[in-house]
Amino acid sequence: MKYIEQKRKIDFILSLVGLIVLSPLFIGIMIAIKLESKGPIFFKQKRVGVNQTHFKILKFRTMKIDTPKDTPTHLLLDPDLYITKVGKFLRKTSLDELPQIINILKGDMAVIGPRPALWNQYDLIEEREKYGANSVTPGLTGWAQINGRDELPIEYKAQLDGYYVEKISFWMDARCFIGTLFSVAKGDGVVEGGTGIMSKEVASSKETDK
Repeated sequence: MKYIEQKRKIDFILSLVGLIVLSPLFIGIMIAIKLESKGPIFFKQKRVGVNQTHFKILKFRTMKIDTPKDTPTHLLLDPDLYITKVGKFLRKTSLDELPQIINILKGDMAVIGPRPALWNQYDLIEEREKYGANSVTPGLTGWAQINGRDELPIEYKAQLDGYYVEKISFWMDARCFIGTLFSVAKGDGVVEGGTGIMSKEVASSKETDK
């Protein structure tokens, strides 16, 4: 497919331009994080890449350094005790995901694609395998992200990811991108401290970040 061949080039150009244009925002967020709490600016997390390879995803740190280690946010009794004020804003607006532009630049991720699962989210990985969703580069945002996000049960999320793989094209990516802008503006599907009203488990991008 011609578009698949060009997709990586488009991702590289978009991420490079995005990194340059958004550099003032990056700097502002970095300063805000350091002023509010001790700890690193960035958080690295092991995620599943194309064909079930692994890579380290980057995010802005949104939690205090005394947060229990290796504990997903949805398993904390009171997540608000650990999420910083700046972090709460970053999560609500999805700005904590901005450093993933670097992952896109490196080729670990694409702008559009299934959100990369945590390395130990075996149920999600297995379900995605049924629909061929593990065979494409994971994305900053995707079809499932604009159709429920944290509220989706694993089975349905995998189906949506499979639908994206089946329909992948420039126009599909454009639709996901535009849909993401609206979803972020409305804060759709973000469930702090929980796995979502429709699901018992979720591929949470909000695992404890220290």
